[in-house]
Amino acid sequence: MIHELFAYLCVNDAGKAIDYYGKAFGATEKFRLVEPGGRIGHAELDFGPVTLMISDEFPECGIRSPLALGGTAVSIHLHVDNADAVIARAVDAGGTVERPPQDEFYGERGGVVRDPFGHRWNIGHSIEVLSPEEMQRRYDALLAGVKQ
Repeated sequence: MIHELFAYLCVNDAGKAIDYYGKAFGATEKFRLVEPGGRIGHAELDFGPVTLMISDEFPECGIRSPLALGGTAVSIHLHVDNADAVIARAVDAGGTVERPPQDEFYGERGGVVRDPFGHRWNIGHSIEVLSPEEMQRRYDALLAGVKQ
């Protein structure tokens, strides 16, 4: 039985990332485990109802950040009260807009920010509640180039 699922991010400077996630998303640090040389082996951040785990790179163990790998295949979705405000705060803290906020076919207003450490954050808030069937209908129309 699964009890929880945690995102665990590897970054090239965990100390700076902890500061960024605090400024950008209001995350607070629970604790960190630091090696004598200063490398953060493990830290946990409180993102309200969830915990984000983070560490520095450990190339000797094959643990590398998106910057070292040249990108990431993972997006983290934050469902918030006001996507525009959170995106603006994330950019002010040092992130880069990848897709500006807009109303989406699936009932959210959202956009995408790339953090300074290479991780992709999809940030949105609900603007309407849709059935899966209606989302599929709108998705089909979008793919066919039909204006809604």
